[in-house]
Amino acid sequence: MKTEQNKQLLQHIYTEIAKRNVQPLLESLADDIQWTIIGTTAFSGISHGKEEVIEKILKPLRDMLVDGPFVFSIDRLIAEGEYVVMQARGKATSRNGKPYNNTYCIVSRIVDGKLKEMTDYIDTQLLASVLGAGL
Repeated sequence: MKTEQNKQLLQHIYTEIAKRNVQPLLESLADDIQWTIIGTTAFSGISHGKEEVIEKILKPLRDMLVDGPFVFSIDRLIAEGEYVVMQARGKATSRNGKPYNNTYCIVSRIVDGKLKEMTDYIDTQLLASVLGAGL
């Protein structure tokens, strides 16, 4: 995929996530994806492979956030070749009633239309304080 197509893919995935549709994300995960979340939270570390990403990251997040609106706003997409960097903001409510309003800088590597690497730079203190108790 070319640079512009990679940007469009990442934008499409996160636009759909804001609608609570994770199917484009699931379909775009490479079987051997490596997903890193910075810090020392229960979510932090490197998840290897599609199944581990789903079990360690995606399902727990789904279970910790209410089914209501998830506002995800992309501020900037910067791409070069296989790499797309996204700056964004997200607003949701945790099941414990606390607001989960985080900022993101996500560095993605996209190869042949599949997410091969993701690195999330986020407010880990917020992640731990709002969602950490449920892990």
